[in-house]
Amino acid sequence: MSYPFALRIISDCWIVFCVIWLIASFWTKQSIYHERGKNLLRYILPLAIGAYLIFNGPRLSGSLGLRIIPHADIFAWTSVILCVAGLAFCIWARFTLGRNWSGVITFKGDHELITRGPYAIVRHPIYTGLLIMLVGTVILYGRIAGIVALPLVLWGFWIKLRFEEQLMLKNFPDQYGAYQKKVKRIIPFIL
Repeated sequence: MSYPFALRIISDCWIVFCVIWLIASFWTKQSIYHERGKNLLRYILPLAIGAYLIFNGPRLSGSLGLRIIPHADIFAWTSVILCVAGLAFCIWARFTLGRNWSGVITFKGDHELITRGPYAIVRHPIYTGLLIMLVGTVILYGRIAGIVALPLVLWGFWIKLRFEEQLMLKNFPDQYGAYQKKVKRIIPFIL
């Protein structure tokens, strides 16, 4: 598989992700609580910096723009497989979550605790899918910037999921506590 072809597939995956998320954002329940201020910045900032580094890595100069993963078919195939698989997992999770979804930490009217589908595998499958997509993208771009960015993105997701879990424990103390004991956060059986 050539690098340009792999790049096109990965770009298409990100476009599909953005379009689905944009369209689905109009199909959510009304929020009765949503976070504001410094909590939002705590995770948005590392996520934004990480995304900037990953997606601009090929255009950065200096050591951040240095390619350390060569153009090779094995890396192109690996990146495409990861990106497509991550996208599929994100979409599955998004549609399983349904109208309870939000891009920021919220609690919806008639909020449901979803523990089926991908939520039976990990508690935060959208983050899992996004991380898989990002790893695929970083492999294809092959730049130091992307490798530096992945821990930032993971940190941003980790901060956000901790706030989400506090909110869920507050609103579903017994059910969410039991769910936490059975299902890992973002990596099945590990983390």
